[in-house]
Amino acid sequence: MSATPIVTEGLGRPIKGPSALGSDPRRLRQLTWTIAVTDFRLRFFGSVLGYLWQLIRPLMLFGVLYVVFSQIFDLSGNVRFYPVALLLGIVLFGFFSEATSGSVRSLVERENLVRKIEFPRLAVPLAVVLTALFNLGLNLVTVLVFLIAAGGRPHWSWLELIPLIALLAIFATGVAMILSSLFVRYRDIEPIWDVVLQVLFYVSPIIYMISVVTQKGGEGATRAILFSPFAAVLQQARHAFIDPSHISAGSAMGNDFLLLVPFGIVIVVFVVGFVIFNRQAPHIAENL
Repeated sequence: MSATPIVTEGLGRPIKGPSALGSDPRRLRQLTWTIAVTDFRLRFFGSVLGYLWQLIRPLMLFGVLYVVFSQIFDLSGNVRFYPVALLLGIVLFGFFSEATSGSVRSLVERENLVRKIEFPRLAVPLAVVLTALFNLGLNLVTVLVFLIAAGGRPHWSWLELIPLIALLAIFATGVAMILSSLFVRYRDIEPIWDVVLQVLFYVSPIIYMISVVTQKGGEGATRAILFSPFAAVLQQARHAFIDPSHISAGSAMGNDFLLLVPFGIVIVVFVVGFVIFNRQAPHIAENL
């Protein structure tokens, strides 16, 4: 008995699942903004100190690290405004950590929205990154106050901080897209990324200055560290925002053209992240 062939002609094109961007870019922007603002406001709802908690946490970590690594173990590298440089490193890492680790569970926690057919999936991790940017803005005010109090003066190079933060945000968005889409199917992503963040914290020149690395490990070790987009952005931010005594990322690497390596990594991570997220987007609801 022969099998009856299944006729598919005339049924039209197969229906695709919801995409990452949705059908209307404006709706994606509006939803991302709405989710981010709502999360930012609700985070400290009912708290007596409110938004001050966002400033207290990095300041507490800063105080501990400053005492240990400045007063006990000198890792300042004889550069000006070491305390402010340390605080800036903590603040920037806090943003990257919040934007990426917060995105891991974002799709799972927004299951009620993700299951809506017309909901653009990308709005969820984008909102996490945007909320982290809001918090970064608050924390940078604290860094500015410390810098002025330490004797820093306004300079046009401060404007360089804008593209640097934008570059770091693009990198964080690429990582967020990868983590959030893969976590839906592979729950091991969360503990793995926690370990990666811990390694990144100690490998990056947050506590110690890059000049210390050059003195003890040579230019090769410095280049290896600054190939990391986060480390390169942090070093350049210290040079532009805090004081020129903090050597620029290009000068520390020995050649400005080597900055194309961390920049290229940012672009690759973002593109790969979008491709992975876009491919997984139609199947996210069914995998939850």
